[in-house]
Amino acid sequence: MSYLFYVAGPSGSGKDSLINGLRDRLGGGSSVLFAHRYITRCWQAGGENHVELSEEEFRQRSQAGLFSMQWQANNCRYAIGVEISHWLNSGYSVVVNGSRAHLEEATSCFGDRLIPILVTVDPAVLRQRLQARGREEGGEIDARIARNQIFEQRLHGRAIEIANDTDLCSAVDQFHRIVMNHTEISADVEN
Repeated sequence: MSYLFYVAGPSGSGKDSLINGLRDRLGGGSSVLFAHRYITRCWQAGGENHVELSEEEFRQRSQAGLFSMQWQANNCRYAIGVEISHWLNSGYSVVVNGSRAHLEEATSCFGDRLIPILVTVDPAVLRQRLQARGREEGGEIDARIARNQIFEQRLHGRAIEIANDTDLCSAVDQFHRIVMNHTEISADVEN
């Protein structure tokens, strides 16, 4: 069985770094694929390798049924393409950068195939990271931290948690173990 590793967490938690670290660790030839997000923001913004769409392009693709999931956050629209269903049905596991608020809908779509991964970070560390990137003002940072604490309480025990407070390498190690444990179990069951 293939799995959808649904990585979620607040902006500044290091989701992209964690995903990129896993991609580097696995290298080519892996049975794990990494989905790009479609986002209505400049491709150069945010440090994420995403596909930039205008609002009109996003609307057209949405109406054409080209997204398996979509949501709105932080004044942008986000989506994951329908290609992930094809990848999953072809036996590949898939890693996506998802939304905490969209997790319930994603779970209802993908069921037991979905493995929720919650990237956690200490509020003080999160504040430092958000300040360092310079995209939000003080009040916006406070609101993001408060919203994150609500999401973490809501998702506690319902997702596999990876603490990404200090050492990225340790967080990538943990993520790698999670993915390998699921994909190895899947390979054992299929053989």
